Amino acid sequence: MSTNDILVKFAEVQKTYDGSTLVVRELNLEIKSGEFLSLLGPSGSGKTTTLMMLAGFESPTSGEIFLKGKPITKTPPHKRNFGMVFQNYALFPHMTIADNVAYPLTVRKMGKSERETKVMRALEMVQMDNLSARYPGQLSGGQQQRIALARALVFDPQLVLMDEPLGALDKQLREHMQLELKELHRKLGLTFVYVTHDQSEALTMSDRVAVFNDGAIQQIDEVTKLYETPANRFVAGFVGDNTVFKGKVTAIQGANCTVQLPCGNTLTGINVNAAHVGQAVQACIRPERIWPQPGTEQPAVNGLRANVNDVIYLGDHLRLRCVVANQVNATVKIALSSQAMPHPGDAIWLQLPPEHLRVYL
Repeated sequence: MSTNDILVKFAEVQKTYDGSTLVVRELNLEIKSGEFLSLLGPSGSGKTTTLMMLAGFESPTSGEIFLKGKPITKTPPHKRNFGMVFQNYALFPHMTIADNVAYPLTVRKMGKSERETKVMRALEMVQMDNLSARYPGQLSGGQQQRIALARALVFDPQLVLMDEPLGALDKQLREHMQLELKELHRKLGLTFVYVTHDQSEALTMSDRVAVFNDGAIQQIDEVTKLYETPANRFVAGFVGDNTVFKGKVTAIQGANCTVQLPCGNTLTGINVNAAHVGQAVQACIRPERIWPQPGTEQPAVNGLRANVNDVIYLGDHLRLRCVVANQVNATVKIALSSQAMPHPGDAIWLQLPPEHLRVYL
């Protein structure tokens, strides 16, 4: 990433509210110009505090935030030229939709004619130009969300910050709005920074995702790399479904290692965190990467005997819950088009391809 591509940079930023507990610790983060970056993590992980410091509503306890190479830590929010969309939309109930969207332009003392032109353009962006005379109370949650987005875009901000703006919407509308936001980002070419605790939402919309936990970024990567190659046990468990087998390392083979399970079986996988012989580890694999095989013949590599406990129909795939000796039930996903459909009570083999089995401390 060249220096010219970096719009925002966090340098050694820390934040504490009580003087002892760090909510954000030693944050070093570079945000590319024009990218859609999601800050993903559980409650209390530091993602929202990071967004609030970028917006200017919170100040770092230490460290510096740069915008195009210039420090902005002491710059007040209204001088940063950032658009902001909150989860509760924060619309003025006594103002019409047009007046709500025009508000950022009004406080900037923009002329009426130019203001009206920009308002209509912003409403057209979110397909709400036919409702400009209505009031927020007359709109659905999805429509209010669009208005809040139009208000954030109306003054041509260089950066748009969003704090779980789809959290109050029902599942179907939320998924629809995810695709609309992604398309709008593509059309406008602006930089979006988006806070969410929903990993599917982050994977759907983002160019990159920064996964937060305990005040620090655990991994920041493109969505495919984040899903396929998690950097540690937390990311593997938080982003997407994960099937886990516990054991101990018995041998090292270059970048791989052999793990012995309590039942006596051994598995070979990628030694992600450089575990040593004798250490307790977790061997993790995505459920869709497991190959269930009927019959009595054990697969040549990484085969585990299992019994099917449940078969759950989920529309586009089946989810098997399988009992493996001395382990938590293993989850397996299979396509509906699979030739041999397992049934509850079936004894099967689970084959775990070594290139997809990742071993974590």
